[in-house]
Amino acid sequence: MKVIRSVKELTETMVQLRNENKSIGLVPTMGALHAGHLSLMERARKENDVVVASVFVNPTQFNNPTDLATYPRTEEADCRLMTDAGVDYAFIPSVEEVYPEPDTRVFDLGEVAAVMEGPMRPGHFNGVAQIVSKLFAMVTPTRAYFGEKDFQQIAVIRRMVQLENFEIEIVDCPIKRHDDGLAMSSRNVRLTPDQRKVAPAIHRILAESTGLKHTLAVEELKRKVIAEIDAQPFMKTEYFEIVHPLTMQPVASWSDTDIPVGCITVYCGDVRLIDNIKYA
Repeated sequence: MKVIRSVKELTETMVQLRNENKSIGLVPTMGALHAGHLSLMERARKENDVVVASVFVNPTQFNNPTDLATYPRTEEADCRLMTDAGVDYAFIPSVEEVYPEPDTRVFDLGEVAAVMEGPMRPGHFNGVAQIVSKLFAMVTPTRAYFGEKDFQQIAVIRRMVQLENFEIEIVDCPIKRHDDGLAMSSRNVRLTPDQRKVAPAIHRILAESTGLKHTLAVEELKRKVIAEIDAQPFMKTEYFEIVHPLTMQPVASWSDTDIPVGCITVYCGDVRLIDNIKYA
């Protein structure tokens, strides 16, 4: 695996590969890699001639300076994992390399960014659109891979691709979970041992709620899930919405879409955990 740190070297390398008619799979990450990230890289390895992974903690998508400062950075371990996953090129730039001047672009992300994470994290999705659009312009991948844990983010990226006229296939990949059901996240390492024991209750309660789709109305089910999670030690639900899988808009009844998706954010102590589940 070759590590690239400059935008110039990355773009020149990608141009050469495209001239050779190589298909390129891109996996954007913020590092602190876990099995969820690696599953994206392994899928990209199967579906493309060349795999590029980026490791960059993007400051423009953090609305909380403390969250940015405490985000784990584990470059040496990340490089070992990427090598094992079959990554050909790791793009690991500095902030100055990616943003030689401030990025003042504002994206018209529309309704998919106006709910849930949108109002809870002002500017977050615009920052995501900034960095992902930059990576897409540098790499011009054939396909780009994103995990469904960040379900709303995928809808935002699809909107950005439409706005910017990128000809890139967005591949969404299933959530990777620990054996106890907790969705894998770089933030999980910040949980205390006691918090880590209780955190899997988020997925357990969501999974149990899928069996109530035919007996409870949408609003009743939402209230039940929130009450059960908030009854757990250390936990407080920030929001739980059941939404249309494409528009991200809340549904009023189960018949509003074939596959409603329940999207939740829970504070476990001071660690913000997100998850989702399909009500198929």
